[in-house]
Amino acid sequence: MNPKILAKKVVPKKALKPIKDAYRKGRGVVWQTRYGFPASSLKMIAITGTNGKTTTASYVNSVLKAGGLKTAVYTTAYYEIDDELSPNNSHMTVASQKSVQKFFAMAKKAGVDWAILEVTSHALHQGRIAGLKPEIGIVTNLSQEHLDYHHTMEDYAKAKASLFTKYGAKTAILNHDDKWHHFFAERIYQKQISFGEDSGSGLKLKNVELTSEGSNFDVSIDGKTVDFKTKLLGKFNIYNALCAIAVGQEIGLSHEAIKKGIADLKSVPGRMEEIDEGQNFTVLVDFAITPDALENALTTLRPMTKGKLSVVFGATGDRDASKRPLMGEVVADNADRIYLTDDETYTEDPKSIRDAVYHGIASKNARSNTQVFDDRLEAIKKAFEDAKRGDIVLLTGIGHENYRNMGGKKMPWDEREVARKLLKENLAS
Repeated sequence: MNPKILAKKVVPKKALKPIKDAYRKGRGVVWQTRYGFPASSLKMIAITGTNGKTTTASYVNSVLKAGGLKTAVYTTAYYEIDDELSPNNSHMTVASQKSVQKFFAMAKKAGVDWAILEVTSHALHQGRIAGLKPEIGIVTNLSQEHLDYHHTMEDYAKAKASLFTKYGAKTAILNHDDKWHHFFAERIYQKQISFGEDSGSGLKLKNVELTSEGSNFDVSIDGKTVDFKTKLLGKFNIYNALCAIAVGQEIGLSHEAIKKGIADLKSVPGRMEEIDEGQNFTVLVDFAITPDALENALTTLRPMTKGKLSVVFGATGDRDASKRPLMGEVVADNADRIYLTDDETYTEDPKSIRDAVYHGIASKNARSNTQVFDDRLEAIKKAFEDAKRGDIVLLTGIGHENYRNMGGKKMPWDEREVARKLLKENLAS
């Protein structure tokens, strides 16, 4: 039996926690030593929050590179060191202490100016990022997620805030429009930079224009209004861009370099990524796995939809079960056609997961708009068959990933390739 599983079975929970903490701390020291404490000589930007971390990291990377800086990036979707890109196939943002120390060592060897890291509440709470001492810490937003682990929203928020309270990020970049802004602002004693539409924001967002090709918006910076353009869809992506604008401003990049960096980012793997095989409707693949992320994606697409807005989605097993009905409610409120299916089941019964999501759909009287499938392939196939000219079909939950954990087993699955294959088959028939 796995030693971790055995320990959980025989050691009381209260006694197990200090053992776990000591074990993680010890492993952190081991891997830091193994790689020569690489983080100590790196300037770092760490990004946390519920939604938008990968996209924010991509914006920051683009802005820094537009400013002539050499970068390394560590995200849920990919790793990049001095323009050398590789996928993150672990299904975890910070998979292990070894992986992050190896990344730090590779970044140090490459001689990067900045390392940009996406960090989760689990990684912060469990000490997976030993040695992390960021110059800049970013909190994108906070909404319900991971309550199976943290139990309460306040504990979840405290884990995020530990980026500053424990890991000592020197400057905090915070979303002033987020309802948890005050929670962070009251607990962080480092320099703070805020952004948003709220009048108290340091970087004030103005004149937002959302289009099907991206967005135009202005930001008031030090009394000067600067205009920006981004190719990424939706207002939520403007907020992700604002994080990067704040970073660029903080480290002294020119407004022109920051503008170029924001405009240069064309897409992020599995984040509102369009799949076009010549069909007469739009297909988008997105990683949305929380009620808030689903709502952002669907409300962004609604005004762009000339026909029907369809969504293929499910909820993840062995994760926060309390959000499942909420996901169903959000989709029922915002989609015309719903194809409820499996996301990744892990070790849970798939039907029980679907039933929990369906409960939320039913509470909004959206049964007639909903079809339920125990096979995700069939769900996507049916969504494509039903789609007409001008419709949008959104496939959520899998995003960039190249396998699904079904019943505890890894099954090959690339949502983007699955969609391409089905669309080609439809066009050929």
